[in-house]
Amino acid sequence: MARLHQPIVAALAALALGGCSGMLDRLAAVGTTPQLSPVENPELKPDYRPVTMPMPRPPVEIRNANSLWRQGARAFFKDQRAGRVGDILTVLIEIKDKANFQNATTRTRDNAENASASALLGFEQKAKDLLPKGFDPTKLVDLASKSQANGDAKIDRKETIDLKVAAIVTQVLPNGNLVIRGSQEVRVNHEVRNLMVAGVVRREDVSSENTVQHDQIAEARIIYGGRGTLSDVQQPRYGQQVFDIIYPF
Repeated sequence: MARLHQPIVAALAALALGGCSGMLDRLAAVGTTPQLSPVENPELKPDYRPVTMPMPRPPVEIRNANSLWRQGARAFFKDQRAGRVGDILTVLIEIKDKANFQNATTRTRDNAENASASALLGFEQKAKDLLPKGFDPTKLVDLASKSQANGDAKIDRKETIDLKVAAIVTQVLPNGNLVIRGSQEVRVNHEVRNLMVAGVVRREDVSSENTVQHDQIAEARIIYGGRGTLSDVQQPRYGQQVFDIIYPF
């Protein structure tokens, strides 16, 4: 039993230490504005992982004699679109999400069990002698149970996001697709709004204005949130979050 408690105690200790560390950082930042993240090379971040995907065989490049036009180019002299590691393109994020769900569940169950032993090889008489008040063999077992559950859930969500963010090409895959990653932080008073976008885009989907729509990004990861005074008020306390996780009922 003690071995079972050890992982639980260790988990609670880790949560407590993590909460204390975050609390100390927040106490040290009282009265100051939230600090912005430094501009860093995405490849040097601990969570950076190069993207690998199944690739087709490289196509054979066909050159036309006495022609100055290059296949896939959008301009006569030079293609101004992003296509190499380190190039920058603009991601247009226009999300209009609306969902409405409503579910109702009702469950009822009744159980009843009756058993009698009017004659059981004469043992019923011995049972009468052993019990002070005796017993009725016709009512040996009488069980009944009833359960009822009702559930009602409703979700009405509407989200609208219209943003633009510049992203950097961090990797060019063998088939020409571009792996992009971009982030943006805006601080207004004591609130920092964070925007992050990452994914894989086709070179052909990049417009002549060097932009790409968010729905043209494969494996898209779009994060829009914030941190600061307002975001802190909108979240439950650490103790309440831990209680909601471990409370079994």
